[in-house]
Amino acid sequence: MTESASAQPRESLPLDSTAQLLTRITAQLGAQLSHVSLNGTRRPMPHRTGGSAPGSAATTRAPALVAVAHGSRDPQALRTVMKLLDRVRELRPGLDVRLGHIELNEPLLPASLSGLGSADAVLVPLLLGRGHHVKRDIPAAAAAAPALRATIAAPLGPHPLLVEALYGRLVEAGWPAEEGDSRGSAVVLAAAGSRDPDSAADTRHTARMLSERLGGVPVVPAYASATAPTVPVAVRALAARGRHRVAVASYFTAPGRFATAAAAAAPGTAAAPLGAHPAMARLLLHRYDQALTGALPAHEVAKNDHLLASA
Repeated sequence: MTESASAQPRESLPLDSTAQLLTRITAQLGAQLSHVSLNGTRRPMPHRTGGSAPGSAATTRAPALVAVAHGSRDPQALRTVMKLLDRVRELRPGLDVRLGHIELNEPLLPASLSGLGSADAVLVPLLLGRGHHVKRDIPAAAAAAPALRATIAAPLGPHPLLVEALYGRLVEAGWPAEEGDSRGSAVVLAAAGSRDPDSAADTRHTARMLSERLGGVPVVPAYASATAPTVPVAVRALAARGRHRVAVASYFTAPGRFATAAAAAAPGTAAAPLGAHPAMARLLLHRYDQALTGALPAHEVAKNDHLLASA
């Protein structure tokens, strides 16, 4: 090969490289100009989720889900709630799921909210009805984190998914899945109790739905504190009415002092707390989605319809 022949490729390389460089510069300039309006102002850049690769489609990060648990001195409570949140993460991969406690356990809710900074979040109470914690404590914690853009979801109950979890726990504890002679059977729905009348109304609503799910078996609400009847009193009242096969359904999110006392009062079958039942994980996400769309739970819709009718 002659010297002139070997020089030709070497002379073309700078030209090709220059063309490629100009192409890249033009593409980058075009991308930058696409974010400039006709009046010369810069359009806001779309927000990408962490880990998006350069050139990938821009997506908006969903608000964090902050599950708000009551807290308990029972070490099983925290383990149970963590298992429940793991189920939520499995159902909604990529969603930022966090935990905050009202009392007794770390992390406490104020610390969890502080860790989110100025992000968006939906606070989902791991509580089974309306009461002081839902109406006062959780909104107060959200208000104390002014940088956080927070939405508070409805409590978990009442809801058909809760009833499915209650039914599943009863069957696990020995309640017959097949409907049989239920004339001597009954269920006590053991709840924490609250002085708030809305809380008691929510528990009674759940008791009615569970009775329907059990084919008409009587379900009597009973409480561990604040209101009557207690679980032992409810069991005795049912026995006096000829209901001698009584099971206790544990209307508690996780193990704790109240759940243990309710189970000890059961004359027979005692179901475990709702815990990480699959229906509970679906319900958490349902309340989260409701809060994002502004949808109201059934009891709030009924209340608003009543107000409109009386206006």
